[in-house]
Amino acid sequence: MPYQRADVERVLPYLFDDEAAYGIKAEVYVEDGMPKGYSDPSKGNSVFASLADVRRAWRQADLSLVERQAVFMRYVLDDELQTIAGLHDVKASTAMRRHERGVGKLTAWLNGEQYVDGYDSVPEQEAA
Repeated sequence: MPYQRADVERVLPYLFDDEAAYGIKAEVYVEDGMPKGYSDPSKGNSVFASLADVRRAWRQADLSLVERQAVFMRYVLDDELQTIAGLHDVKASTAMRRHERGVGKLTAWLNGEQYVDGYDSVPEQEAA
């Protein structure tokens, strides 16, 4: 099942926190002492595997330095786009584009696809 952008964005805040996985609550988690009902393994939570995959993608995907900085500042430090733009002396739209492209490249790498930046870069379909 391919990664969606939302899956990547969900775990990015925990990217550099080694103990973060212990604080992410699984949707199927039942507290101690509570009655346990029917268990459906298909409804299991894959957030821990996603976190490991995104950490690997962070190390291996082809992100530029400014894209890494924007993604790190946005998700790990929880900075606003205006703050990121001010620190890099660029417009907020540039900071947003860098952060969007960074997350897109991570998602594409996880899916084994080539990242396509906008419609101008879409490869043309070969004639059948």
